[in-house]
Amino acid sequence: MKNTLLLGVLATLTLTGAQAQQLLPPAPVRPDALMRAITDDVTATLRRDLAASQPTDITRLIETRIVPVFDFHRMTSIAMAQNWRLASAEQQAALVVQFRTLLVRTYSHALETYRDQEVSYQPLRAAADDTEVLVRSFVRRRGSEAFSIDYEMADGIAGWKVYDVKVGGVSLVVTYRESFAAVVRESGIDGLIKLLSDKNRRNETRSTPVPVPLT
Repeated sequence: MKNTLLLGVLATLTLTGAQAQQLLPPAPVRPDALMRAITDDVTATLRRDLAASQPTDITRLIETRIVPVFDFHRMTSIAMAQNWRLASAEQQAALVVQFRTLLVRTYSHALETYRDQEVSYQPLRAAADDTEVLVRSFVRRRGSEAFSIDYEMADGIAGWKVYDVKVGGVSLVVTYRESFAAVVRESGIDGLIKLLSDKNRRNETRSTPVPVPLT
């Protein structure tokens, strides 16, 4: 009888422990591990399709794997600098939509020209409680010099998000700041929205997306 009770208690404790384990939140993903996993997934898809001589659904790949980890709202505000505060809520929303489209097409072009690049990530230099970090990586391609791609990332309610990308030390977001400011000075916030909208519309008609300057 005692043995039966003891087995019952042990079974209950084991079950309770297993249920509690299932209820525990998943361990937080380190930002460098997150970017490495995304990169590995994307490059594996590109290599598989390349080996099979079949086209990759670039749009789907970007929308499902890359877009969710980017903070386009913050990226747009950085590109707009002080002009961001001058825009209304409706204008800010429109700017985010258009800038997101512009950046996504830039990534589309990069992925469409993918061949045999190898991406390696550097050890993350950050304290455990840091909420903003720099994730560093290097891209190598046979016959070409390696170049760096660094991701400025911030931790928030939705997890780690990229808010800037630096290629060879040059910020992708800040690159647009001067041209955005010039357009705002000449045509205002609505003029910039229209310019971005027109440019994105023209890019849609091209068979191969090409990242072109604003001016």
